[in-house]
Amino acid sequence: MPDISGVTQEDVDRAYAKFKKDAESGGYNLNPDMEFTKGLINGLLVNEKRYGYQSCPCRLASGNKEEDLDIICPCDYRDADVAERGACYCALYVSKPVLDGTQELKSIPDRRRSQVLREKLAEESCLEDHSNLPYPVWRCKVCGYLCARDGPPEICPICKAKKERFERFI
Repeated sequence: MPDISGVTQEDVDRAYAKFKKDAESGGYNLNPDMEFTKGLINGLLVNEKRYGYQSCPCRLASGNKEEDLDIICPCDYRDADVAERGACYCALYVSKPVLDGTQELKSIPDRRRSQVLREKLAEESCLEDHSNLPYPVWRCKVCGYLCARDGPPEICPICKAKKERFERFI
């Protein structure tokens, strides 16, 4: 039976299986608390129905995909949070020590900068001249994967982020 958002338990279970498979194939771990993790996945599915993309359920999305690209799961901040704090901001992804129970999860501060600062940094990164390179270099904003080619890949081979999560790096 779907909840008010139209998301069913079957939808959540199917998405959980996909998230788990993708996480493990990329060297990531989902939070071992199944009820908590499925609650987060439910939030991602609700946001996908609401906005058309899976924005982090623990952050306030604007509804404008371009403004929210950095918080579409997996968010741009996941890897740094997991490496430094043991989990991403919403705790969907956790480190091996957290998974093994040798590290306790604590509150994760939000790394997301204000919209004004994000726009300023994006503008500054476009100012350098690298016109002598044969191909542009594209960087995945989620995991940092770099590739030199005419355009970004459709899906990051490392973290499975979609094409829109790449930025022109050089």
